[in-house]
Amino acid sequence: MSKDGRKIARKLRVLRHADMVGDVSKTCRYFGVGRSSFYRWRTAYRKQGEAGLVNQPPIPKWHANRTPIEIEEKVLYLRSQYHLGPMRIVWYLAHYHDIKISDATVARMLKRNGVNRLPRGPRLSNRFEPWI
Repeated sequence: MSKDGRKIARKLRVLRHADMVGDVSKTCRYFGVGRSSFYRWRTAYRKQGEAGLVNQPPIPKWHANRTPIEIEEKVLYLRSQYHLGPMRIVWYLAHYHDIKISDATVARMLKRNGVNRLPRGPRLSNRFEPWI
């Protein structure tokens, strides 16, 4: 049985014990579980069944201060079409779209979307070639 399966089985055991005994307080003390956790599990179990007892990550899906998706799409478009770096993207957005954003934010957006490196162009070699 997997780790998640054991946790679900334990939660089910706690819920069934509370139904059998009829006293939530005693059940929570016996299993060492907080009552708020018990009630949260019970509501989730009644709404979704066993799928509601699976642990969910405690992080939000969208952060409150994250840059709007429209601006992020503009940044990605500028990178893909014109191969601009973060500083030039900032300048372009400020100059043509009146959008104020920092270069660090642009760099984070590019990194998050996997386009943080510009393609390498032809480079000059550092080898010394004598003039003969």
